[in-house]
Amino acid sequence: MFDIFIKTQFSAGHHLRNYPGNCEKPHGHNWNVKVTVRARELDDLGMGVDFRVIKKAVAQVMDDLDHCDLNSHKAFQDKNPSSENISVYIFEQLAEVLTDKRYDLYSIQVGETAGSGVIYRGSR
Repeated sequence: MFDIFIKTQFSAGHHLRNYPGNCEKPHGHNWNVKVTVRARELDDLGMGVDFRVIKKAVAQVMDDLDHCDLNSHKAFQDKNPSSENISVYIFEQLAEVLTDKRYDLYSIQVGETAGSGVIYRGSR
């Protein structure tokens, strides 16, 4: 098995509804995102998946989230835009496009800061 990943980021504002503290107030983050694809075998070039394939798919999702108020985003109308829910959203947007006979989307890591975040591996 090979875990192939790319790291990226997006900037967005949010607030956590009904949170008992400062995070209930509007604020923003430079969200760090790591997307990992797990390959079962390599292609004829010796690659599990071309980094360009991952980057292209991820760029579309990052463009959708970048510089927006996540609470107003269609995906977070009925749920808090927490790191956990953001990671699920990104996973769901990428799962189909980053699946092939040789590889599948494995995990999404989302961090609000350099020292805190969440890893989502999908529901199995």
